[in-house]
Amino acid sequence: MRLLTLRTPAGTKAVRQDGDTLTEIDGFADVGALLADPAWETTAKAASGATHALDGADLAAVVPAPGKIICVGHNYRNHIKEMGREIPEHPTLFAKYQESLIGPNDDLALPQESDTVDWEAELAVIIGKKGRRIAEANAAEHIAGYAVLNDVSMRDYQFRTIQWLQGKTWENSTPFGPALVTKDEFTAGPLMTSAVDGEIQQSTPTGDLVFTPEFLVSYISTIITLNPGDVIATGTPGGVGHAQDPKRYLQEGQLLVTTIEGLGQLNNRVVKEA
Repeated sequence: MRLLTLRTPAGTKAVRQDGDTLTEIDGFADVGALLADPAWETTAKAASGATHALDGADLAAVVPAPGKIICVGHNYRNHIKEMGREIPEHPTLFAKYQESLIGPNDDLALPQESDTVDWEAELAVIIGKKGRRIAEANAAEHIAGYAVLNDVSMRDYQFRTIQWLQGKTWENSTPFGPALVTKDEFTAGPLMTSAVDGEIQQSTPTGDLVFTPEFLVSYISTIITLNPGDVIATGTPGGVGHAQDPKRYLQEGQLLVTTIEGLGQLNNRVVKEA
């Protein structure tokens, strides 16, 4: 099942995708609100609200306002190598905030304060069931599904200090979507790519993780309760612009395309922030 958040003249709506048709899930303003209902899966499957065409749909970030966005650094071996780091013993965690999120086809804001804006394709895990100290063996029960995310990073701000947050959560910088694909229809493994103006920059299977989604759910839930709608961004593979020689960064007018086979595609035009 594929679940999306649609922008309409009456506000956002949680919808189910069936082929080229989007069906409203009445009573839920977005996918995050839907996941807060313990019966979300049954409710979504039974939905029979107003319908919309997928073609031309104005999609918001699939979960527009997660309670938590927890990101993982250094989780693909080829990216760890290109950045000159060692394979970590434990996950490297940092946070984003909901103001950073944009829809799968929205413009990506290039801030006037940074000229080192980099791409980072990522597999996002979306939590569907509350839990604390979740055993790794039970972690899949707490995952609602998966989506595509790009952890666009302002490298100059990121490396001002040893703490990365200030380079990772710029407003209107993180495309997320297009859909939550439920875990019965997707398992980490298919190819993930990012491309800038049609030129492939990253291309790595999503199964090539140091720490799996299930391990991350268990590890993070040891620290803090995970709630429905929370998001875990599982890290980026090799091919980022900052590691190239010469370094490459996003420029005004370019198109950043992020794809994971089986999940969908983000298409974000880079524009100067108003």
